[in-house]
Amino acid sequence: MIGLMSGTSLDGLDICYCSFQNTNGKWQYSISATKTIKYPLQLTNQLKEAHKYTAEEITALDFSYGKYLGEQVKRFVSEHGIETDYVASHGHTVLHNPTQGYTLQIGKGAAIAAYSGIPCISDFRSGDVSRGGQGAPLVPIGDKLLFQEFDICLNLGGIANISYDDNTSNRVAYDICVCNMMLNHLAGLAGKEYDFNGDLGKTGQVISEMLQELENLEYYIQPSPKSLGREWFESHIMPILNRYAPYTPASQLRTTYMHIAARIAHDCNQLKKPTLLVTGGGARNAFLIELIKQKTEAKIIIPDSKTIDYKEALIFAFLGVLYLQNEPGALASVTGANSNSIAGCLYY
Repeated sequence: MIGLMSGTSLDGLDICYCSFQNTNGKWQYSISATKTIKYPLQLTNQLKEAHKYTAEEITALDFSYGKYLGEQVKRFVSEHGIETDYVASHGHTVLHNPTQGYTLQIGKGAAIAAYSGIPCISDFRSGDVSRGGQGAPLVPIGDKLLFQEFDICLNLGGIANISYDDNTSNRVAYDICVCNMMLNHLAGLAGKEYDFNGDLGKTGQVISEMLQELENLEYYIQPSPKSLGREWFESHIMPILNRYAPYTPASQLRTTYMHIAARIAHDCNQLKKPTLLVTGGGARNAFLIELIKQKTEAKIIIPDSKTIDYKEALIFAFLGVLYLQNEPGALASVTGANSNSIAGCLYY
């Protein structure tokens, strides 16, 4: 399988070539080749602004982005001299409003299949949303079946999300708070693409009033299942950031780091579980990890670099496997849907 992932932080396309095997009911995986492709500036801007597009413009981008993904897969296969059975693509989320019954991930699966020459499984979220679920997160089924030796799985991407088994072995997962989406925005105010290792944030001062406003957001007291998206960031986080714009980006970053670490520690400490696997781009941010370690009781485990960077692409490849096996990939215990469902749609 080849797994494709494009996250809310817009740092590029992750490609993961991997194999899966089920032995005596236990899934195992291996990662053979990976690549992250930085988006061209024009495509980055299109994906960033797509939620403002007309229906016709979004449709055109859906197809053209699918073509782009298919071409990147074809080039990746050629570069590595590999053969693959299927491509599984998350797509790029443009709209996500499950409470109103819709979500949209663009990157047309039919175009990926056509331009790569490889069957493509895509559109993983809409079936769950149509069953009353959040359509997110979907990674927890992979956490449960591929990373079961860890008590808690935490992903620090554009949004920080958590996954664990409850006392009845049902998987529970939800989005904790925005993460790299907010950090990258603030780093951009200082002319940086991102805050490498938290070096800029470390130099700032905590803005106590801003931290209090962030901590008081109503989302944090809502029960799961729950999920976040760009819309929530723009409607709830951006007004706070705008109010504290007179402060330096470094101090806004320092405050944001404290907030993210506090939210993660609050939720993890309530579980009283011993091990916490941390992946995603934020796992490479030394300052953020230091703060989380200071506040969190569980032992934090940072895996190898491929797992840090490509765990989500790996798990979407695995969701493709589950689709082919006719097994549920979207868990009602995670998303709040009225039933588990097989996630995805296959284009030959």
